Amino acid sequence: MSKHVQNALLAELSEFLSSHMGLHFPKERRLDLLRGIRSAAKDFGFDDVETCIRWLLSSPLKKHQIEILAGHLTVGETYFFREAKMFEALEKQILPALINAREKTSKRLRIWSAGCCTGEEPYSIAILLSKLIPDLSNWNILILATDINPIFLQKAEEGIYGEWSFRGTPLWLREQYFRRTKDNRYEILPRIKRMVKFSYLNLVEDVYPAFLNDTNAMDIIFCRNVLMYFTTDQMKKVVQRFHQTLVEDGWLVVGSSESSNAYFPQYRAINFPGAILYKKREKNIEKNKRPIIEFIPQEIPRPLSEDKVSSTEQIFSNFEFSPEFTDNTFPETVESPGVNPKQDTKTETNLYKEALELYDKGHYSETEEKITLHLSERNNDPKAMILLAKTFANQGKLSKALEWCEKAIAIDKLKPEFYHLYAAILQEQGQTDRAMEALKRALYLDPNFALAHFMLGNLTRQRGKIKESNKYLENAHSLLNIHKKDEILPEAEGMTAGRLMELIQIMRNEGRPA
Repeated sequence: MSKHVQNALLAELSEFLSSHMGLHFPKERRLDLLRGIRSAAKDFGFDDVETCIRWLLSSPLKKHQIEILAGHLTVGETYFFREAKMFEALEKQILPALINAREKTSKRLRIWSAGCCTGEEPYSIAILLSKLIPDLSNWNILILATDINPIFLQKAEEGIYGEWSFRGTPLWLREQYFRRTKDNRYEILPRIKRMVKFSYLNLVEDVYPAFLNDTNAMDIIFCRNVLMYFTTDQMKKVVQRFHQTLVEDGWLVVGSSESSNAYFPQYRAINFPGAILYKKREKNIEKNKRPIIEFIPQEIPRPLSEDKVSSTEQIFSNFEFSPEFTDNTFPETVESPGVNPKQDTKTETNLYKEALELYDKGHYSETEEKITLHLSERNNDPKAMILLAKTFANQGKLSKALEWCEKAIAIDKLKPEFYHLYAAILQEQGQTDRAMEALKRALYLDPNFALAHFMLGNLTRQRGKIKESNKYLENAHSLLNIHKKDEILPEAEGMTAGRLMELIQIMRNEGRPA
């Protein structure tokens, strides 16, 4: 292969990988790309690089191809408590404030390590939380750790590390949170390991925020030393989707080399001693493109048939909601200049459409305002109530989300998708029994509801009921076969049938809680 052909192919491959994986190889990194693709070619069964590249370019990448490429093209260079000043800000200021606020309300925290590599970062977060929260067992905590490289994820789930992963860390870290293995390595303690959920996720192609992969209503997102591999356009898209994923006043943590305010106009850049972190702001994003800079002082004080249900009345008879509500929840009119309380159907429908568009963009506060106005005029619209429930859920306001879901179900008890959302909210609250009950009602109404089968498979798996879980997952996989792989599933928040089938296969292969 001539030098000219090689450069042209590498340039085309770089663009291809950028669009499918988010891996950006500018001219100065083309040798890294060449070395990586030479290594990957052998795994793909090719003797020469040119044939391998042309084969890769011939069709969209499949998941197993992405995994192989990620294994050869990404670098896993990390260690525990990397960037100490950032973790200091987290330990002394951000987490204590969050814990104090949630201690009085939901006792709930959700943190996402996006691009978790071999696991040192999410385990560092888990260790920090175990230090800061004495009654940890009383909390509903999710530390989600995702990566595009399955080799990294496998190592992370093993939780065994050598001396190099502890460089610069104090001795107490190994003594208190790890046990030495026979080959003089260090295995993280089970109680810390259980705090982290590892999962495959492609930041460029996968859907988030979404209930199905737990990427919603995050308090903190870590994405350190990942964005620098993306093109500018991809970085902006990912950062915007992170903004949608975070709750109000949520935090985005990026690498020190990635802290350029130009890329984060939706956030306030907060200067801690030795670290810059980004805080979500909702209002006036379009009007003010320059981030607000703030400075912080150094210290701050199973399938349904098994239930043997014989009738609709029987299955719904015990499904009660805690609050009581009536048709008079909303005022009959809205006293507001320029608003006619007796608007026609077209105007009311437009309000809902506008709210839906705002929701899709992740502008949840504006969605809430718009849909509340719609509901003040049509106070018996369950579809709008469900949209409001989703809006609250994505902001982490689970009590309000649950309340509005209940209102919708009280008006229309025969919509399986309502029970599915209800179950998702209950699951986030840690009410697994009630979530499973709601999902079984969804399946009674629609036995072919693949998402309900999938979620039941996940919940039963978390309880160690692998055989029962596999039944539900098999049902879901079978039902998804009738869809085209690139078809977006109803009620799946943008996820395709093919991607959900891949998630099911991953769960079944793992043979353990997902």
